[in-house]
Formats: sequence, C-alpha cells, structure tokens
Amino acid sequence: MAVIVRIVQQFQPAKRQQFIDLEKQFAGLEHRGILPRGERMTPISSRDPGNTIIWQGRFNSLAAAETALKLFEASPEHTELANQQVHFFTNSWVELYELLEY
Repeated sequence: MAVIVRIVQQFQPAKRQQFIDLEKQFAGLEHRGILPRGERMTPISSRDPGNTIIWQGRFNSLAAAETALKLFEASPEHTELANQQVHFFTNSWVELYELLEY
C-alpha cells in the first residue's frame, strides 16, 4: 500500500519570505540525502489560505512513511532549522493518505 505524507504548515503572512528561505534550506537537506525527498506546494485555489506550504512525499508503505517521519524528528540538521521556523507558524499538521491504485 503506497502512502502519501503531507506536512501542512501555515505561517504568519508577514513572515512569508523568512519562512520560504528556511524551506529552501530544508530542501537542501533533502538534496544532500539527509532528509526524505518531497515536493512543496502552495495553494492557488484551495480551502487552505495562501499562507500555507505543503510538503508532500510518496512512500511505498505505511512503515516507510513512519520511518521518514522519524527521520525528521531524529535529524539534528532538521531540528536546528525547525527551531528557527517554529516562531513563524500559525498552524501545522501531518496528513497520511493511502494511494488508491485501481
């Protein structure tokens, strides 16, 4: 069962550039193989407001998705950036989706 993990982050609109700059650093960790790779999206038309960034990754199983989430928690590089970014959050949550392959 393939799983999509979505990390939804809403931030203070006035801090958009600072938030994006930190997201670029997270992406750098992904490109270096330190964190699981994903893609980032921001809404054009959505129920979510414009001050939302969604990180999304696809994993081959629920166990692989859980392992990826644990990597975020265990990575000192991730923790360092997250400690800088947390001050800009207004809301954040994680969503897991089963990918339906008909």
